Amino acid sequence: MILNHSSIQKLPDASGVYFFLGPKQEVLYVGKATSLKDRVRSYFASTLASARGNQMVAMVERAVRVDFRQTDSVLEALILEAKCIKELKPPFNVRDKDDKSFNFLIITIHEAYPRLLTVRGKELPMRYNELVARNTGIGKKVEPLVYGPFPHATQFKQALKIIRKIFPYYDTKRPVDELMAKNDSKLRFNQSIGVYPNASITKEMYRRNIRHIKTIFDGKLQSVVVTLERDMRRFAKQEQFENAHIAKKQLFALQHIEDVSLIRKERGEGVTDAIRIEGYDVAHLGGKNTVGVMVAVVGGEAQKKEYRTFTIRTAVEGSDTGALKELLERRLAHPEWQYPRIIVLDGGIAQLNTAKKVLAEAGVAIPLIAVTKDAHHNPRSLHGPIKIRTLYQGDILLANAEAHRFSLAVHTKKRAKHLLG
Repeated sequence: MILNHSSIQKLPDASGVYFFLGPKQEVLYVGKATSLKDRVRSYFASTLASARGNQMVAMVERAVRVDFRQTDSVLEALILEAKCIKELKPPFNVRDKDDKSFNFLIITIHEAYPRLLTVRGKELPMRYNELVARNTGIGKKVEPLVYGPFPHATQFKQALKIIRKIFPYYDTKRPVDELMAKNDSKLRFNQSIGVYPNASITKEMYRRNIRHIKTIFDGKLQSVVVTLERDMRRFAKQEQFENAHIAKKQLFALQHIEDVSLIRKERGEGVTDAIRIEGYDVAHLGGKNTVGVMVAVVGGEAQKKEYRTFTIRTAVEGSDTGALKELLERRLAHPEWQYPRIIVLDGGIAQLNTAKKVLAEAGVAIPLIAVTKDAHHNPRSLHGPIKIRTLYQGDILLANAEAHRFSLAVHTKKRAKHLLG
């Protein structure tokens, strides 16, 4: 196949899914793209063999034309790609027939509070059978739903984050009703920071959200839009104004999907690395044994091997901003450690201003977010660029929670060591 083939010339500069077709019109390969035009053209670069391997070269040589389905967003393209791979089973989509590395999504629709679970292909049969065996939920005849495979792990995680912001869901290891019965502290904490649905949401409203998520992964996002429009009018007519407001917010978010996090420069079959976020916190007791910590979060996952601790030496005892200043200065003195794309601070405007000054003096430009807590140390508000706060809220709160947890653990250990002499 050649680059100036008519089917390639017709590709739009828009998101969607593309299909390389063979001489018998069989689907050889399915992929998704931010720009269909640019993505497909990349298969004809001179570096294809070194970047993608000889298998992709063979696929392009065998193909006779390219077909496509345009989507309104990269999120829809990601879901459509997985659906097409599952249904069509293109021979060139998997490097090896035994490759079980792709991600799958399980929705435990049979449970009272359905969960969304991400599972690797090699673990899928065992995990699925475990869930079916423990089916004590709303009905014995209802089985978990499975979606996938999703070849792009990082983008799949980002897609779930986008969906979670609109329709909060649970992804706990244990069934939610079991954790509720035990008044599980981790469940309550994640509810308080907005990672899990608010504790006040009814079972009926939660299952409604899950139905919307299911419909999205069925590839029918616009059906959800129609349903939300209908629900908003119905709730308003019934004077259920709070539910009407929730439906209105969900409808707006769905119609203005911020899938910037999915639009990354595509390299080979994947994307560039997920952004690195670093969280910082200081802990002391009456100004004594002050320690500072740095934690790292990449793509929604804590990178615990990259956590660092700092014994604060020069700051005035009890000065949180002084300790933060020393902490950041010493961290920036290590350029061999990869710099983050976002820095998260525990505190408010004072900590934000301190950090701005340190970064300015070091000649480093990194966006700053400060997380202010309430009396119970639950996040109350975020300070910093609104676009970053909105787009990466989940990762920001995770980095902040990890920094606080780690600083307390390090300080407790240091204080115990000091008391023992």
